[in-house]
Amino acid sequence: MSMMASLLALFQTSTKLALVGGMLLDGYEVPPVHHAVVLVEGDRIVKVGRARDIPIPSGYEVIDTSGRTMLPGLIDLHAHLTILGHGDYGRYFTWLEEESDLSLEDIMEISAKQLLEAGITTAVDLGAPLEESVRVRDRIARGEIPGPRILVSGAWVARRTFGGFPPDSQRLVTSPEEASQAVEELVKGGADVIKAWAGLTREDYDAIVATAHRLGVPVHAHLYDPESLRNALEAGVDVLQHVGSAGTPPYEPELIRAIVESGRPVVPTGAHRVWVFPATVQFPERLQDRRLKADFPAPLYDEVQRSFEDFHTLAYFRTTPRQMFFGEASMKQWIDAGAVIGIGTDSGTPMNFHTEALWRELKVFVDLGMSPQAAISAATRVNARILGKSNELGTIEAGKLADIIVVKGNPLFNIMALADVVTVVKGGRVFQH
Repeated sequence: MSMMASLLALFQTSTKLALVGGMLLDGYEVPPVHHAVVLVEGDRIVKVGRARDIPIPSGYEVIDTSGRTMLPGLIDLHAHLTILGHGDYGRYFTWLEEESDLSLEDIMEISAKQLLEAGITTAVDLGAPLEESVRVRDRIARGEIPGPRILVSGAWVARRTFGGFPPDSQRLVTSPEEASQAVEELVKGGADVIKAWAGLTREDYDAIVATAHRLGVPVHAHLYDPESLRNALEAGVDVLQHVGSAGTPPYEPELIRAIVESGRPVVPTGAHRVWVFPATVQFPERLQDRRLKADFPAPLYDEVQRSFEDFHTLAYFRTTPRQMFFGEASMKQWIDAGAVIGIGTDSGTPMNFHTEALWRELKVFVDLGMSPQAAISAATRVNARILGKSNELGTIEAGKLADIIVVKGNPLFNIMALADVVTVVKGGRVFQH
């Protein structure tokens, strides 16, 4: 039996589930329900409340969550399934093409499994070859391989290339007309969202947004410099991704105010350089996490480990010490201004593993003043609203899809409890570690 087939064998297919006994955080910023019960039939939640008030009907499979915490499945608004933490993009993609027996789709399967095990039941994959992305998305949806519910962008749309990434991950344009055509072709090919990347003009953004919205698809934009951020905002881009990634000076107050007043969500992706790098300097042993060795075929694991030799010299982290100077101020500008903050991780980037990227991102926000409950709500209820899926996802309440995770301990006391996921329910199917 293959590794993926073995994993699928762990999925429980009971049509009726009762998660009983643990503390419940339902995704809203309200007091938790203690000693709670959640009843699931098929792929839907049917009843939620205190265990003493809700009898367990016969025929339900009981999952004992006593002493643990139940909360909505986490949502990552910025993941990369074609990469999984290797230190150098160019070297990695060359190795994959010239020396490895693994296909890009094999890599995406590994990433999807890791995301699901980390408690992520929905993810947005921003930047990959469209054909492989659609196949993996659809195989997950059919239950053929384990993974979160995936929304895919396919190739990003840009005026300049990003070194190291393969050509079919990038759609280069030279005019607004070409940008519009690229959007048309991506949506026709199955893209759920559009990713606008770097070097675009205001007219490019206008064309991308107009075409995507006409086709009923939202636009996410990769944004760092103030001019691009303003152009994207004024053009109507739906989700403002990166917004400096905690590595640039704070933006002008007038621009921050315009974003906040618009209600447009920002997804700062702050941890992946500014916090992951010093964490690795302090504890380089994290690079040999046993989960990586268990998940990666031996040649892949060995290549990833070789890429970490002298990791402090990697090009990806060349400017990180300077970025770290701005880190706290760059992230706090969004918290202090009351912006709509979505949670995305840029998972898969160097040393930013799918297995832990989301709890690291949430820890940054909590360390900078966001309450643990608000951070959890951002990664569940708010993210679902940003995706336009509030009716289906993001909270634990009757009628919604049964996306529920169980963690050891109390994440309201210590947000790092989210690092210890013991049970994942996605659409009523149970995956237990």
